Order: sequence, then structure tokens, then C-alpha cells
Amino acid sequence: MNQRTGGPAGAPTIEQIMSPGPGRRPPRHWMDLAPAERVDAVRAMGLPAFRARQISTHWFTRLEDDPAGWTDLPADARERIAGILLPPLLEPVQELAADHGTTVKTAWRLYDGCLVESVLMRYLHRTTVCISSEAGCGIGCPFCATGQGGLQRNLSTAEIVGQVVHGARLLARGSAPGGPGRVTNVVFMGMGEPLANFSAVLAAVRELTRPEPDGLGISARGLTVSTVGMVPRMRQLTGAGVPVTLAVSLHAPDDELRDELVPLNRHFDIDAVLDAAWDHARTSGRRVSIEYVLIKDVNDQAWRADLLARRLAERGDWNWAHVNLIPLNPTPGSRWTASRREDEEAFVRHLARHGIPVTVRDTRGREIDGACGQLAARVGADGGDLARRAVGGAPAGA
Repeated sequence: MNQRTGGPAGAPTIEQIMSPGPGRRPPRHWMDLAPAERVDAVRAMGLPAFRARQISTHWFTRLEDDPAGWTDLPADARERIAGILLPPLLEPVQELAADHGTTVKTAWRLYDGCLVESVLMRYLHRTTVCISSEAGCGIGCPFCATGQGGLQRNLSTAEIVGQVVHGARLLARGSAPGGPGRVTNVVFMGMGEPLANFSAVLAAVRELTRPEPDGLGISARGLTVSTVGMVPRMRQLTGAGVPVTLAVSLHAPDDELRDELVPLNRHFDIDAVLDAAWDHARTSGRRVSIEYVLIKDVNDQAWRADLLARRLAERGDWNWAHVNLIPLNPTPGSRWTASRREDEEAFVRHLARHGIPVTVRDTRGREIDGACGQLAARVGADGGDLARRAVGGAPAGA
């Protein structure tokens, strides 16, 4: 069958459609394109429009990554599809496993050498993938390993979604303990401040929730987007109308201390952050998660629990917020450590007395620096082939 070499007269060329734009950006990928743009892309390659759905079915529904085996597509088009529409973006350079293999942290090398990490966590009734939205982080919270290295760059939509697709493939192939399964939850709590990369993160949310075969078909209620309190972006997320869960990394109920723990607080104080969080809860119908890292003798006093409870309750008593307490995970060079158990328990009691829903996070992956605040994308000095190490159980990917 003869293949056309381009689309209709006046239509954009495939080079224009797949161009990453000015500056040093990753190659544009199928996952960067909206469904209509994918149709334009295949037409620009001289292929009929229905090929777009076939490609998406292989990529998102069947979770197949090698077009050479896509026999429902013309043989002479598969190599071009791989090279033009599916350029390599994420190279796995290290996998570490913990919790008897049910937690797997993957370090990725991006096209320009930047390193990011994602973590797959398998539970009894759900599987969560924690993904990065930036290489590094520019917020500079002093207790977080990611922020210690500063910000290198934002990730593209495809680089973000690709981390989830990788986890979905592991589960679909039965390569993770527990047998075949699906990704049910995605948390934007890896490296970076998600709302600082708002456009790519929102596009990723839409792609993750878009029904198959145009996306992964994950329920929006299974997605959590975290922020330290970028108030204008919080309100923009609310206005986008996507009912994701918003997680606010608060870490202190008083501005004096939060100025030290979360430098952005000097621009958007606690009242502004909580007002925006409450508005998201009211508009979306989704309870906001208040993230609070407990640090010994810094923010774990009972009076701070009482103050936090009052600040939440004064905005409404309909359980619009849930406090998620996180024992501080160790990071290199940190002068701080986790709270004493008795102080943690007292903090929980004081919140509960005010009627504030509260839980203490089940820490996963601490042994492999895969827990909250530990992601720093450090790999072996050789930086060579994929390294595998097991901590407390089966080897990574077993």
C-alpha cells in the first residue's frame, strides 16, 4: 500500500507537531499530545486518522512499548512511529526495593542527564505510584533532601506520565509482588513542587484520568496533587474543575515557624494557604489533606496541635480537612530528627479532641531513601547499567 508523505496542504508537518519548542526541552512524545493532536500527528506522517487510536491502544491500554510488535500497523510505519512519536525519555538507571519487594524506587536519567525518582507502593487493596514533577526543587525547605540540591528544570507532561506508565507496565506484567494488577492511585509527592510546573502537571492529570485508550483511565479521586502553598496556582487548580485531592504541606500552624520551615510562607502566609485549601474542598467536594512533618522539639508541641486544630475548625466544622502526620525521615546532613513517640501520640490526641480527623502516615521505603522528603536522585558513582538491590525482601521488580 502506498503511504502519503505528508498531511493535507496547509496542515502542520510532523516536525512542527513534534517540535519541543524553543530552548533545551525534551523531545515531544505521544504522551505530550492531546487526542486531536495525535490525529494530526499520524496524518502528518501520511497515515490515516484511525491509526492514532491504534497507537494509543497499544501504549495506554495494552501497555506495550515496542512498536515492532504492533502487527495491526503497517510494517514500514512502525519504525517511523517509534522514532518520531515515541522518542525515549526516561532511562532507568537504578531500582531499589524495600518492604519485601512491595515498595520499588526507580531512579530515571532524563534526556539531558537530569535524574528524578518515582516510587511504586503496593498495598493490599490499592497500588500507589509517587511521581516527580520537577528535577530537583526550588522551594528550599531545609528538612527535605530534594530541596537541598535546588531546581534543575521542570519535567514535561510525557516525562511525568511516563513514570506512571512504567508502574502500570510492571503491574500488568506481574513483575511486582502480588501478581498482576493496576495502578489505582497517583500522588504528585515526589521531587519538585507540582504547582510550580502547573501546565505540565494539569496536562498530566488530564491524561492519567482520560478514559482508555486515550489515557490511563485512573479515577480523578485516586489522584493527589501536593503543594507547599502556591496560592494562585491552588486557586487555578480549583478553577480547572478536576476533582483531585489537594495535599497542602503545612508543617506549622504559626507563621513565625513556617517562615523557617517553608520559605514560600513569606509570600503566602498560613491564612492565605488555608483559605485557598478550604475553597478547593468546598468546590471539589474532596477533603484536603494537611501534610505535617513532625520534627523533634521544633513543631511537635501540644499547643501547636491545638493551634492547628483551631485554624482548621474556624473555616468549617464539616471535616473539610484531614491531618496527615509524617514522622520526619532522615536525610543527609539534617540537624533535625523525628519526634519522640510520646510527643507524636500527644499531638494526635490534641487534634482528635478538637474533632480533627488525623492519621500518622505509614512510612514506606525509608531504607532505600524512598520515603517522604528523602528523594534526591542519588545513584551509584558509575551511573551505568540498571542497579538492583533488595532491602528486606525480594529483589526489585521480582
